[in-house]
Amino acid sequence: MGEFSAEWLALREPADHGARSVRLTRAIAERIAASKRRLRIVDLAAGAGSNMRYLAPCLPPRQHWRLIDHDATLLRVASRTSDANVATIAAERCELSTLDAPSAHELFDGASLVTASALLDLVSEKFVRVVVAACRGAGAAVLFALTYDGRIACTPEDSGDEEVRDLVNRHQRGDKGFGPALGPAAADEAVRQLAAAGFDVDRDRSDWRLAAGDGALQRALIEGWASAAIDMAPDRAAIVGGWRARRLAYVDGGTSIIVVGHEDIAGFPDS
Repeated sequence: MGEFSAEWLALREPADHGARSVRLTRAIAERIAASKRRLRIVDLAAGAGSNMRYLAPCLPPRQHWRLIDHDATLLRVASRTSDANVATIAAERCELSTLDAPSAHELFDGASLVTASALLDLVSEKFVRVVVAACRGAGAAVLFALTYDGRIACTPEDSGDEEVRDLVNRHQRGDKGFGPALGPAAADEAVRQLAAAGFDVDRDRSDWRLAAGDGALQRALIEGWASAAIDMAPDRAAIVGGWRARRLAYVDGGTSIIVVGHEDIAGFPDS
């Protein structure tokens, strides 16, 4: 799986939290409270704990979190999260790229909620299938947040926006350590698989809407998109470089607005 620095995760956390679907978060909290099950939460690719920091204040108290990630340094940061609703935190280093049906069923055993943030677009169809089956076996609800769906809209518009977006979306389908990634098709695939497994599924937009106050995050995105586009089309490096310079100038001038499309997905096992 690709590396994500603590600095990048901290930079994006305010945008992540501001974009999350409040409606789906409330629906998850209500269904969990009604079930009266012990609140055991498995957080896949937990990173530095952003997903837990968002969800913990919204869910019923006495939460027991199991944080799963391959990066031990990030897990140490996540373990220091403090919230009155959290009873215990167990951080577990695990290479999710090797997750198979037996290990997934063991990992999710006893879970009442399985959640992940900004993960599904990086993984394969097989990975989603394994996770969905294991969640169904555990009778766990699911909340997959901030799945990139291929939409990037920039203001002011630039002649290079469409080409760069298309190249970025091709790059998103490359292997991120799990096999060919679902990329922009991830949300639709997850919904399809959850419904086929008997989940009651709901989905909602959770777009990033970045304006003048988000200059550092905008710059990081533009740099990352330009690099991905050049990786896909080295012969277009000069064109992409011009696009990058113009977009950064808009950021520096305080006129840039960027919307990045995401979806949140909630799934509830049938009775």
